[in-house]
Amino acid sequence: MSSIAVIPGDGIGSEVIESARAVLDAVAAKHQIDLSYTEFDWSCQRYEREGAMMPDDGIETLSGFDAILLGAVGWPGVPDHVSLWGLLIPIRRAFRQYVNLRPIKVFDGVDSPLRQARDVDFVVVRENVEGEYSEIGGRLNRGFPDEMAVQESVFTRVGVSRIADFAFELARKRRGYVTSATKSNGIVHTLPFWDEVVAERARQFPDVRLDSEHIDALAAKFVLQPQRFDVVVGSNLFGDILSDLAAAVAGSIGIAPSANLDPTKQYPSMFEPVHGSAPDIAGQGIANPAGAVWSAALMLEHLGHLQAAAEVLAAMESTLADPQTRTADLGGTASTADVTKALVTHVTSAR
Repeated sequence: MSSIAVIPGDGIGSEVIESARAVLDAVAAKHQIDLSYTEFDWSCQRYEREGAMMPDDGIETLSGFDAILLGAVGWPGVPDHVSLWGLLIPIRRAFRQYVNLRPIKVFDGVDSPLRQARDVDFVVVRENVEGEYSEIGGRLNRGFPDEMAVQESVFTRVGVSRIADFAFELARKRRGYVTSATKSNGIVHTLPFWDEVVAERARQFPDVRLDSEHIDALAAKFVLQPQRFDVVVGSNLFGDILSDLAAAVAGSIGIAPSANLDPTKQYPSMFEPVHGSAPDIAGQGIANPAGAVWSAALMLEHLGHLQAAAEVLAAMESTLADPQTRTADLGGTASTADVTKALVTHVTSAR
């Protein structure tokens, strides 16, 4: 049995998680997969009530689970850094989720803003626990004209090596091509170090091609030539920006999934859709659950249920391709419940 901690979070989080669980239940019953769920009400609403996104023993509580399925966090009146540093980042770091995996694909029924994007199918691998998103720094002379802020980046040989290795190993299973995001011509200490370590690790994977691209040129190529990419690896900041850009290239952040992985499986990994809590549509039953469902498929894959994961992804492709089961963000009129019903039907009927 696999134990899943469920954190619906805020806004549409509970709606899309309900959909994902319905699909998980359907595929689990079909393949005789035993999944157990425990739900936690950790959210911005909890922060407003109790002054914290999760309890003091939250990390200890989660440590006993095999995976974490999260909906969305964020709410008007609660600063974004509170929800990020009060819930998501502590989970990622405590459980050594050093890989943020963001698959990008253009599906039938999802219109890319680009004229030619049919063959886009790549993965952004983001370093998830160090880099530019550190807690080292501070502010001086608050309120005075000479007020200043300092933020330090942290790049370690261990951290860069393991994210590079993950990217190369993933590329071996795909088309054998890694693109490394850098800006070593302007950031003169950390990113030359990144380049050196990535190049060192590349020598252990002679069957995988490596290119290094400066982040500004790489962003342009995401728009102009997205089909050329296979696996793109970047630091915490660069990977964060590139993965959202890539989701937009694919046509909708609303369908994009993410996996925060501890590849060793010593600790639980966390799976969540990329979209936010969308308070403007919360409670209306019109949220697109595709991102949460795809994230659930990534969770199944991580737990070793490869056939079940493939069937969930195939069901999502079929549902997106049908104009009758597209939500408003994709130009349709289907409700969350309509999409969920279609997904469950596709999963149960797949052979």
